[in-house]
Amino acid sequence: MSQTIYDYKVKTIDGALVPLSDYKGKTLLIVNVASKCGFTPQYTELEDIYRNYKDQGLEILAFPCNQFGSQEPGNPEEIKNFCSLTYNVTFPLFAKVDVNGSNEEPLYKFLKESVKGVLWTKAIKWNFTKFLVDKNGIPVARFAPNDKPLELVGEIKKYL
Repeated sequence: MSQTIYDYKVKTIDGALVPLSDYKGKTLLIVNVASKCGFTPQYTELEDIYRNYKDQGLEILAFPCNQFGSQEPGNPEEIKNFCSLTYNVTFPLFAKVDVNGSNEEPLYKFLKESVKGVLWTKAIKWNFTKFLVDKNGIPVARFAPNDKPLELVGEIKKYL
C-alpha cells in the first residue's frame, strides 16, 4: 500500500492528469462533493475556509461524486458552472469519481484505509465526507458529512 497521497495522480475537472505530489508541503482537505445534496451549502463554508487559510498552506480538493442518491448528475462543465455561479468556488475541482465500490478512485481507497470512519468502517456513507491530510501527505483525520466545515478549523489549523 502507498505511504502518502503523493503516490497518486488524479484528473482535474478539465481532464488533466495531476500528480498529488504537486501539493507537497500543503495541508489538504479532500472532500467528495455533489451539487444536489442536502449538504451542498457546505460549499459556502469550504470556500470561506479556503480563502482564509490558503495563504497559510491549505488546499481544498473537491471530487464530485454521483454515488449517493445520484446527487451529482452533471457533466464537468455543468459542475464547474454550478460551483462558480452558485457558490463562487475558487478551490480546485477534480473529475467525477466513485469513492466506494469496484470502480473507486485509488486515492479514495488509500484515504479510507488510512483513516477509518465510525466503528472502523471504511466505506464512505455520503457526500461531503472530508479527509484532512498533513503537509507530509499523510491522512490524519476523517470527518462525517454532517460535520460543518467551519467546525473543522481548529483541527485544520493544527496542521498548517
